[in-house]
Amino acid sequence: MNRPTVSFHHPALRRIRRIAFLLDNSIPIPLTRFRIGLDPILGLIPGGGDVAGAILSAYIVFEAARIGLPKEVLVQMLSNLLADTALGSLPVIGDLFDATWKANSRNFALIEAHAERLPFQQKPNHGFMLLLTLLLILFVVAVGAIAFFTTTSILKLITHSSS
Repeated sequence: MNRPTVSFHHPALRRIRRIAFLLDNSIPIPLTRFRIGLDPILGLIPGGGDVAGAILSAYIVFEAARIGLPKEVLVQMLSNLLADTALGSLPVIGDLFDATWKANSRNFALIEAHAERLPFQQKPNHGFMLLLTLLLILFVVAVGAIAFFTTTSILKLITHSSS
């Protein structure tokens, strides 16, 4: 008996595809073939922009876990997200990194590479999902704390150097 597999038309894959496109490739750069998304633009917002981008990127990883991607692939996706968020949090340079690294598109490519071979899971592993959720929450809180610290440090430097 054949087990149903995750289709490329599965609602979760459609959502992930849309979010990855929106974050990484939705805005064409005039007179070039290069595209950026909202992720590097969000990163320009002091403090909260990187947190918002991390939350949306974390959702992609969470959905990938829900449809049953192997843990090894999820770890690879998390490392893409970690690199994107850590390096993307650097002022200016990080936004250039976000525009070229495109972690969400990389993660969607990993999902596509494995989706057709996945048995569709009606019930995900609840223990693993809880652990992943806690790790993603901790990750977003850490990004928020780092963004807050960086923003306040820069503001202190600016205000003390101008007096």
